[in-house]
Amino acid sequence: MSISYGALAGLIAAVAFLILVLFTLPLIVRVTKTMKKVDSTMDSVNTAVDDLTKKTSVLMKQSEDLLEKSNALLADVNGKVTELEPVVKAAADLGESVSDINSSSRRMVERFSGMGIRGAGIGIFSSLVSRMFARRKRRRGED
Repeated sequence: MSISYGALAGLIAAVAFLILVLFTLPLIVRVTKTMKKVDSTMDSVNTAVDDLTKKTSVLMKQSEDLLEKSNALLADVNGKVTELEPVVKAAADLGESVSDINSSSRRMVERFSGMGIRGAGIGIFSSLVSRMFARRKRRRGED
């Protein structure tokens, strides 16, 4: 039995192709398993993303409601601050008036300090008046 060179070359090529297929087959099986795992992972990721989207929607709605409530509260506070502004200004004016009285009484004490006992009496009187205003201010909680 004699095999020609062409038939021998064909036989070698067929054996080489068979070996190539046998070595490639496990690789193809592994790639198939990996693709199945990727497919199941993508399904779970899609489910998680859908759930996250729903929860984010709820959270955004709650945030919007909270923002509306805080805006309403800020509007109320701004209105109340506007109402309190004249009271605060009056208290500031009163403080300035008391300060002016204190400085006037100090100037008066300085003027009359050289007059002796009578001047000391005026100084004591002005000191008592300024203490009275300071005490009244502390009682009202302005100090």
